Amino acid sequence: MRRTVLEQFPAGGPRGSRPAEEFAAARRGEGVAAEVVMDLERDAFLVVVPHQPTDRGRRSAGP
Repeated sequence: MRRTVLEQFPAGGPRGSRPAEEFAAARRGEGVAAEVVMDLERDAFLVVVPHQPTDRGRRSAGP
């Protein structure tokens, strides 16, 4: 599954601070299916959404 990274946050934030979770929650409040994943190689939290294929060339199923 491909994902698009919306934002990244360093893993070494202040204790009790969860900026990635707060950012993802705000996006979910806007209707975006955002989730937080850990990138071990970068030592960072990533806020990602599922990759949405483009609908170019498709017709809408209207009346």
